[in-house]
Amino acid sequence: MSTIILSHIFIYPVKSLAGIALDTANITPLGLEYDRRWMIIDQQGRFVTQRLYPQLSQITTAIESDTIILTAADGSTTHLPLQLDAGSMVSTRVWKDSVDALVMTSAQNQWISHFLGKECRFVYMPDYSMRPVDQDYALSDNDLVSFADGFPFLLISDESLDDLNQRLQHKSILPVPIQRFRPNLFVRGCTPYAEDGWKSFKIGGNLFHGVKPCSRCIMTTVDPATGQKGREPLDTLLEYRKRGNQAYFGQNVLLDLDFDNTLTLTSGDPLNVIESS
Repeated sequence: MSTIILSHIFIYPVKSLAGIALDTANITPLGLEYDRRWMIIDQQGRFVTQRLYPQLSQITTAIESDTIILTAADGSTTHLPLQLDAGSMVSTRVWKDSVDALVMTSAQNQWISHFLGKECRFVYMPDYSMRPVDQDYALSDNDLVSFADGFPFLLISDESLDDLNQRLQHKSILPVPIQRFRPNLFVRGCTPYAEDGWKSFKIGGNLFHGVKPCSRCIMTTVDPATGQKGREPLDTLLEYRKRGNQAYFGQNVLLDLDFDNTLTLTSGDPLNVIESS
């Protein structure tokens, strides 16, 4: 049996902007440290994403010291603090959830409003803003999530991506990178889609549980290089990964809060499956 390892770790400091690959990451009560603690909202307090504004994929993010540097395709930049400790509190919406957040002021909001061509603001989720995960899948009342769509961790295997890309190549379609699917945890050493059945597994010294397959949306069709939408790979996923009206790719994961976790992940950590369906 081959060894399964954690091959890559990704965080997305601002929801729907480009992510950052890390060698090591800390685990917090909301997921990986700095993951999706910032978000863009419109004047009604609703979250703004690549679903309607695919050009957001072209804003890169980088962390330097205590600052997040955002860079647009035209080279313009703005900075956000890694943490926002004070400011006006607003109620924002992420799907059906109402989330209290702190509002960034002035230049940064002007920058993103100019980029999108509509009035928008950056907001930050402080530690004291509690957003529970969907209670139909929660392991405990203390399972929380940041501004991510629904769960604190998304896991995908390299082999699943390879299988999808082989199907695309058979249709003379260029392969897609893992960035299309925005996982936090990218693993290798298993069979394609094995992660679908991982009910309990350890990565390094941390115990996780797979709780819900991840349904995929139109964001997977956005090419980060151009900021343009297409039809793939969603059309191909719908050919063989369809349940109901949705295509599924990847597994939503929760940390077991009752386990004595090390709360640190490092690329190369072994993944040991404890229970599989």
